[in-house]
Amino acid sequence: MAQTREIKKRMVAVGTIQRITKTMQMIATAKFTAALQRTQATRPYSGWIRQLLAELAADAGELDRGLLRTDPVAGGRELVLVIASDRGLCGAYNSNVLRTALTHLRGLKHSGRDLTLEISGKKALGFFQFAGIPIAEHHTIGDKPSYDDIDALASRYMQAFIDGRYDAVRVVSMRFVSNARQMPQIVQLLPLAAQPEASADEPVDRPRAAYEFSPSAESLLADLLPLTVKTQLFQCFNDAVVSEQIMRMVAMKAATENARDLKKSLNRKFNRARQAQITTELTEIISGAAALE
Repeated sequence: MAQTREIKKRMVAVGTIQRITKTMQMIATAKFTAALQRTQATRPYSGWIRQLLAELAADAGELDRGLLRTDPVAGGRELVLVIASDRGLCGAYNSNVLRTALTHLRGLKHSGRDLTLEISGKKALGFFQFAGIPIAEHHTIGDKPSYDDIDALASRYMQAFIDGRYDAVRVVSMRFVSNARQMPQIVQLLPLAAQPEASADEPVDRPRAAYEFSPSAESLLADLLPLTVKTQLFQCFNDAVVSEQIMRMVAMKAATENARDLKKSLNRKFNRARQAQITTELTEIISGAAALE
């Protein structure tokens, strides 16, 4: 009797967990759809901005200055921004990002470079505090990155880079490639590359048009360079949100299926235990009746 009660309690608990994970899966699906629309809307713009930067840089002559500066002036000091999530239950999302970040930070330490670490997401906060790595600043961006917030953050990074406080600014985040593939990445935000590497989202093998710039290419670059940094950082946050939601959706789907399978297994156990209990009771009744004869 005690065994059947225990199995029954476990069946009720598993059923409750199944309903919770199913609800979380539906919420993650809705958030993923909205986040995917946002990141797909910004990707073409980001790609063409970088393509235009490359064409302007080709006509602007000497570019070893400002946001394109390549000579170290801060003694090898680097700022690293790690983008993780505020919540868990999203599969290997945080572990992949944080493992990549930790490997990069250890590489900087072994090479003798100084670093400043900034993070976004409570999971990164707990991880680096446990690892004993000092955190300069913790940003709270949320599931819907605001361009105004990213604008202010990117502007601060650009000013610090121009002032010579850092030789490089890099972002460690999760890149959304497709529904079936998300991969951790390290993006060099600053200094900007005059010829950015082409990606799947950017135009490639396109004939270069002969433009006449008015005003000059140098003047246009003064506006285009900050815009490129801001859009690139904004895209990193958008990709991170999409990757988090789809990995949570997959994780909750797997958890729901596991709970369903476990519930079936417990139901079979319950039926066997109940059958054994009934058999034992019948045996006792028959034995008692036989003893009275």
